[in-house]
Amino acid sequence: MTNWNLLSDEEFARAATDFVERACPPELRHLPHRPRWEKSAGWYQAMSREGWLAPGWPVEFGGMGLEPSRHLIYLEIFERLGTPAVAPQGIVNVGPALIGFGTDEQRQEFLPKILSGEHRWCQGFSEPNAGSDLASVRTEARPDGDGYIINGQKIWSTGAIDANWMYALVRTDKSVRKQAGLSFIMFPMDQPGVTVRPIRTISGGEEFCEVFLDHVRASAAHMVGGLNNGWKVANGLLGFERLWSGSAHQCRQALVRLKQVAHAAGKLQDPAFLRQITRLELDVLDLASCYTRSTRNLQVTRRVGFEASMLKIWATETCQRIGELMMEVGGDAVLVQDGTDFDGRHLDALTPFLEARAPTIYGGTVQIHRNILSKNVLNLPN
Repeated sequence: MTNWNLLSDEEFARAATDFVERACPPELRHLPHRPRWEKSAGWYQAMSREGWLAPGWPVEFGGMGLEPSRHLIYLEIFERLGTPAVAPQGIVNVGPALIGFGTDEQRQEFLPKILSGEHRWCQGFSEPNAGSDLASVRTEARPDGDGYIINGQKIWSTGAIDANWMYALVRTDKSVRKQAGLSFIMFPMDQPGVTVRPIRTISGGEEFCEVFLDHVRASAAHMVGGLNNGWKVANGLLGFERLWSGSAHQCRQALVRLKQVAHAAGKLQDPAFLRQITRLELDVLDLASCYTRSTRNLQVTRRVGFEASMLKIWATETCQRIGELMMEVGGDAVLVQDGTDFDGRHLDALTPFLEARAPTIYGGTVQIHRNILSKNVLNLPN
């Protein structure tokens, strides 16, 4: 097994580039939407087979064990070359949650199946009346023999249309305060009582879904972190998600699109535009530097701190500002769904602009994260 951290940055970047160019089909590159599993399974399995699937997992669990700076190079190259994010819930969320909070038996059962693609995951956290106020979850898990019977509804479950397992936050005790009565449990979706309905988004995709759970069964052995300890597990998982969403790589990709549109529109020499894009480029450089420090801190402490909230706000709002400037510069030419021709090349600017709305909402809205920072960092009153 290759120890990627022993390579120089240049050697690692070259190896990553060579792998993507060889293994990722051209038709999967730079897609405006995340591809369905039936189209992208081969790419997922190629990453798994050649050891490129889980850059942040420790080596002992089948990951690459990349140091933070090397992980950033990985993200930058895969994003620049337009590789699709395929079934990311298992790699980004479930794996780290099991590594951090699961039992040895759970890790042995589930981690290899995430890596192989046998298990494809979706999240069951938000509900129609429990989004930003996640502690208000009403989906209930009732003890039944050696397991639980689950009834309720989840919404905004990314990738549920292709998932065969869900991890969910469920209420297991109504007699205590809201946060104390929740548990984190996993269950298969290919069973009676699970109904998945796609939700068409503003950009035309159907990645988000609502999921109805009617007497769905889950094994007690698949509860992570212990009974009524789901709030701790969920917050740990959301910390990883927020740190991931605080990366600068999406902003960098948005800057590339902005420059392409600006070039086609003849704006690259316009002083007003240059002031705007320079400010954005400096914001992205500062974000990347802060993200690197945060990931290094995570490697030492194994704990995601409140800086994840700051990074999430910074990255998602910066990406939106880049998209807004792109629409301003491109004018009517960019108001075409699925793209149009710019300076001899086909470019879809509208879909990324529309999809940049969602990251400021999922994983906790930016308003909620400002509340987190004001209370826990600035010590402001409620």
